[in-house]
Amino acid sequence: MCGIVGVIGRGPVNQLLYDSLLLLQHRGQDAAGIATSQGNQFNMYKAHGLVRDVFRTRNMRALPGTSGVGQVRYPTAGSSASEEEAQPFYVNAPFGIMFAHNGNLTNWRELRESLYRVDRRHINTNSDSEVLLNVLAHELQSAASGVSLDDDAMFRAVAAVHKRVRGAYAVVAQISGYGLLAFRDPNGIRPLCIGRQETDEGVEWMVASESVALEGSGFAFVRDVEPGEAVFVDLDGRFVSRQCADNPQLVPCIFEYVYFARPDSLIDGVSVYDARLRMGEYLADKVARNMRLGDIDVVMPIPDSSRPAAMQLAARLNLDYREGLIKNRYVGRTFIMPGQAVRRKSVRQKLNAIGMEFKGKNVLLVDDSIVRGTTSREIVDMARAAGANKVYFASAAPPVRFPNVYGIDMPTQSELIATGRSDEEIARAIGADSLVYQDLQDMQQSLRDLNPKLTRFEASCFDGEYITGDITAEYLARLGQSRGESGDGEGASGLQFNMGYAANDA
Repeated sequence: MCGIVGVIGRGPVNQLLYDSLLLLQHRGQDAAGIATSQGNQFNMYKAHGLVRDVFRTRNMRALPGTSGVGQVRYPTAGSSASEEEAQPFYVNAPFGIMFAHNGNLTNWRELRESLYRVDRRHINTNSDSEVLLNVLAHELQSAASGVSLDDDAMFRAVAAVHKRVRGAYAVVAQISGYGLLAFRDPNGIRPLCIGRQETDEGVEWMVASESVALEGSGFAFVRDVEPGEAVFVDLDGRFVSRQCADNPQLVPCIFEYVYFARPDSLIDGVSVYDARLRMGEYLADKVARNMRLGDIDVVMPIPDSSRPAAMQLAARLNLDYREGLIKNRYVGRTFIMPGQAVRRKSVRQKLNAIGMEFKGKNVLLVDDSIVRGTTSREIVDMARAAGANKVYFASAAPPVRFPNVYGIDMPTQSELIATGRSDEEIARAIGADSLVYQDLQDMQQSLRDLNPKLTRFEASCFDGEYITGDITAEYLARLGQSRGESGDGEGASGLQFNMGYAANDA
């Protein structure tokens, strides 16, 4: 899971890209990178860490230009933690492209072999993003008329990418001397939206993973990029778009609404905050059917993303709502951290219980989801240690029983606590007195209530149905093996490049 942004501005965009990445920091805390374009020269800096830690004044001064792209990154399964796999990526042929990608390709291994054998393009990392960049570069070269690139050629290239590539991808690409190209996969699994700002010097455009990056940077939200659509903004601010997929359909990742996206974002016509409130209403009805409400003294969220659901659940059931767990915001998400011991320690550093809110009470804890169960078990233990009489647990999402292959670095199936267990067995495993899961149909309906046009969702981690139709047991086994083999070494302090149009691929 990553956050991406691309900008065509009227003045220097380095600060604008930096500010946008800060607003997308929740989508990736492993690495950050910015690339800008000045004339025919690209300037780039990327490194491991949070945005605020990666970029210093000297780095920002080395990023001149009025257009550019940026990314915050979580590594996906099997990818390396080396700095070379931080984004943006760059190729110098055919036109010089800086590229940032959110998602995961399911056929990247086959594409990589094809790039070597047929397209004669060299891939320098194990990143599917570099594969996607080189597929795009090859198709641009095939679609272009000599050394000239026009709108039709770009859109034909994206159409060819859609035919070759499978998986989830939202892309921003800065093409040297031309402008910003952005596109979304034909299923619209990963989010991407467009913003516009009027200035005294002319119109500025931004494309980003979430609307919060637009609005927080002073841009007006225009619309989402449609599934399969490509948009192009030239260096003068001219905006054009075209549908480039044969059979596009909107099948957004439902986990965006449950967990990843910021609550103040709007994705595919749905307010994430409203979606979580509505999930809380449906979850409340399930709790009322499965538990004695008189046994519950207080409802508490496990901060932060479960708070709207917990508030709405408490209000609907006329139960007291309390904030009994305080979050340290400077500890990262735990379900992708390596090693159970590390995750347990991280939970204790991340959350602290207010004893007076637990002592002698029957507490209903509400979380957005349960993945490995490590966090849930530690929190239940924490509640009991703080004096809770009974600890009940409710999940605003259904049981996570399958890996995600579209850009969320979830555990393998054997590591998921719901694999092979009933709800009662999961409750015992996390130490809860009772456990209620949201029904998948109710979670989907909560989004349809807000946008009836959303008829399907990418919900494979809950139902095992993979929208691209190419996921086999062998693929999942290989995914599990790659997770076990992935490295976690550290690179240098950062990578800074100044690249002219004709420079070598970095």
